[in-house]
Amino acid sequence: MLFNRMESGRASISDAVYMEVITGLHGTTMPNILAAACLAMVGAITTYETGDVVTAGLTVAGVVVAVVRLFEIFAFRRRLAQLPQLNRAEAARWERRYVAGTVVTALVLGVFAARSIVLGDALCSVMAIGIGFGFGAGVVARLALRPVAALLDLVAIAAPAAIVTFMQPDLRHVGLGLLILMYVVASFEMVRLSFNASISQITLKRQFEQLARSDPMTGVSNRSVLATDLPLMLAGGTVAVHTLDLDRFKEANDRFGHPVGDALLKQVAGRLKALAAACDLVVRMGGDEFVLVQRVADGAEAVAQRIVQSISAPYDVEGQMIELGVSIGVAVAPDDGRTAEALLSRSDKALYRAKQERGGYVLARELRMTDIRGSDKPPAEGLAA
Repeated sequence: MLFNRMESGRASISDAVYMEVITGLHGTTMPNILAAACLAMVGAITTYETGDVVTAGLTVAGVVVAVVRLFEIFAFRRRLAQLPQLNRAEAARWERRYVAGTVVTALVLGVFAARSIVLGDALCSVMAIGIGFGFGAGVVARLALRPVAALLDLVAIAAPAAIVTFMQPDLRHVGLGLLILMYVVASFEMVRLSFNASISQITLKRQFEQLARSDPMTGVSNRSVLATDLPLMLAGGTVAVHTLDLDRFKEANDRFGHPVGDALLKQVAGRLKALAAACDLVVRMGGDEFVLVQRVADGAEAVAQRIVQSISAPYDVEGQMIELGVSIGVAVAPDDGRTAEALLSRSDKALYRAKQERGGYVLARELRMTDIRGSDKPPAEGLAA
């Protein structure tokens, strides 16, 4: 039951917040470096005092794992520097690598502590168990939003030492084993509490994000989203910008009243969302102006045709059958511009031409061809001086 709730909570995290979590996991190398340094120091002391080859091997293994994890963190940072935007599938792969590294590190530390207990050197055992407890505290702090990974780490740290202590017949070892188990239970309780608090904060964050990005009337994105999302969409590939202006909306709004006008805008937004793909962006710019950003530019003209057909179909609002038209300007990257500003400007110009032609759609490339043909004309003769 607990894990089902935690898994549903993880799934409820938005992509943007999920990227923040994964970036945060790779945000620091210090815990990894300190764990490796402590293991190397305690392992060297224990090997020197006891001459145990197994301890030496575990120490080397722990340091090697730490080095590999450092390379993984640096590789993630290089990937993020090349392209800041990660999709969820790629972020999940980086998460799996990170979690695998923490589990292996935890297992090495757990076996190291268990070996120290078997050797019977009290001071070395205290130092080895202390490293495990310190690593466990870091797990609670860093992996609260990854509770399954946190539990795997805690079990990997505690299980080897607990098994070894319970195999000893004396009361002291049994007590130590019980303390280790209670530490795991208490640590996971902290993970659970932190998880619940974090999910509540993330839910609030998502609500505020949604309010800040949404048009309150129609539910589609507002114009501020274009400034943030359109450049990212351009970085991820070619896009087409369809700038729309409703025809005869003002007449309908004046004739039937503002409530009917609002209902019309909601239906228009609904039709645009139905036409848009999951990766597309629908924006209300204000008034009766909308923008549809098509992530894959192939078939931009076909999409424009479908928009005209859909928006021009009659609307039933409170028993009134209302017909609207639409004018659309279409600009496609990279031919019509490589920046958000250039594409919006070109689509606006194409929209202006479409409105002059009383509806329908105009492609920005048609304006470019017109400009080129116009530039081939001989210049008009000037007046003689």
